[in-house]
Amino acid sequence: MDLEATAWFWPLAAGLVGLQIGSFLNLLVWRLPQMMQHQWQREFAMVNAQAQTESIPVFNLASPASHCTHCHTPLRVRDLVPVLSFVWLKGRCAHCHAKVSWRYPVVEAVVAGVWAFCAWHSGLSFSALAWAMFVTVLIALALIDADTMLLPDSLTLPLMWAGMLCASLGWIHLSLEQSVWGAALGYGLLWSVQWVFGWITGKQGMGEGDYKLLAALGAWLGWSALPALVLLGSVSGVLFAIYQRVRGHLKAGEPLPFGPHLVLGAGLFKLTLPLNVLA
Repeated sequence: MDLEATAWFWPLAAGLVGLQIGSFLNLLVWRLPQMMQHQWQREFAMVNAQAQTESIPVFNLASPASHCTHCHTPLRVRDLVPVLSFVWLKGRCAHCHAKVSWRYPVVEAVVAGVWAFCAWHSGLSFSALAWAMFVTVLIALALIDADTMLLPDSLTLPLMWAGMLCASLGWIHLSLEQSVWGAALGYGLLWSVQWVFGWITGKQGMGEGDYKLLAALGAWLGWSALPALVLLGSVSGVLFAIYQRVRGHLKAGEPLPFGPHLVLGAGLFKLTLPLNVLA
């Protein structure tokens, strides 16, 4: 295989892998909040000495099988091909013909693009894999928070520890010390902002999931990125809130998820840096 063919092979291969991961990401975004709800129901039943926990159905990433959310018909393999199934079926369920959200193929395509870009930039390397996984998990967190106002610990905490691990192995541009300080200060920064806000207003302005998300971002991007991340996320959040109020889709005092705006801030921050920072 000549050099030019090799240069295109790895991004193409990574893009195909990214399509499959994007398909799994759609499943994760849909099911993880429901899995958390099922777990809370089981814990509530156990705490209250109820013996009916067996009546709570098993719900995880494997069970029940993938199905239409409208008619609940199990999907066939040909219904699950990333992007192509959506195009072939014209955005509708093959069984009940209900509309399928455009978000599914968009997420699959975006994740494929992320993986292809990382492979193009860093080649076949642990660095490319690390950054591709980082962005993939951020996309999942942003979508889950936008849908449910939840930032699951099962994603934020592993992402934070993964950042420190990658730093210690030299897979990202930070030292382990910088990564640890980034995580600690990221958590402390939003915790402090929330403490001051709560002391002044007596209200809670954000959830602990936001602290953990910024800690994870700090572990990957370093403590020096934190002011820019918070500023960009805050500006994005304010502009979005104004837009929603103008459209009449947001009532006074109604909470908005901050996670997607932190993720957007992280994306904007990285785009303003030289690409060799990813190496």
